Amino acid sequence: MSTGKMIPQHIAIIMDGNGRWARMRGKERSEGHIAGMNALRETVRNVAHAGVKYLTVYAFSTENWGRPQAEVDALMELICKGVEMESEELVRVGIKVQTIGDRSRFSDKVKASLETIEQMTAAGENMTFVLALNYSSRSEIATAVQKLAQRVAQGELKPEEIDEQMISSSLYTSFAPDPDLIIRTSGECRLSNFLMWQASYSEFYFTPTLWPDFDKAELDKALEAYAARDRRYGLVK
Repeated sequence: MSTGKMIPQHIAIIMDGNGRWARMRGKERSEGHIAGMNALRETVRNVAHAGVKYLTVYAFSTENWGRPQAEVDALMELICKGVEMESEELVRVGIKVQTIGDRSRFSDKVKASLETIEQMTAAGENMTFVLALNYSSRSEIATAVQKLAQRVAQGELKPEEIDEQMISSSLYTSFAPDPDLIIRTSGECRLSNFLMWQASYSEFYFTPTLWPDFDKAELDKALEAYAARDRRYGLVK
């Protein structure tokens, strides 16, 4: 990638296409998820190297619980293995890991793995890597509204004092700026309940490439497309 380009501060990725990638090769869906994990490992390094400060990936949605139990179990196992394999490397390169979403449905093993990697990488300053797990944007917004409603009921807040910034500060992602660029792989062109509030002025990049095939060359294409955009935020230059 050439230097001097406009680099997004925050990239969010909807990683789509693991199942199709596996089916096209006569493999089990679980093998597609393994290939997808390898692509994620490479992408984290490439995004950090590009100078991006936040990377958020849609790793497991609330709707994913409706998949076959064997596939869900395989995904959970991958999360645990990924934590064990990558934690030391993430610490070494200064990448901080945070998770967003509802952890209540995860097993104790998965919860412990996530807590371990968050604690181990807490001092990372080069990039924050955010895993959206059991995540639903609608649920996130509803939870934020409930928190504010409780403050109103307790007399701490007046309804007319609630503004956009207050809602943003009540979301899971309050620690990060809104995504500048949202990438979705596999040719699908929708958000699928991902960062809907935060995506208000995000740039979108849709690619037919299946997630396991998303490599540095594909990331560079997305960054080049982003650099060519004219971001006006509803204003006139």
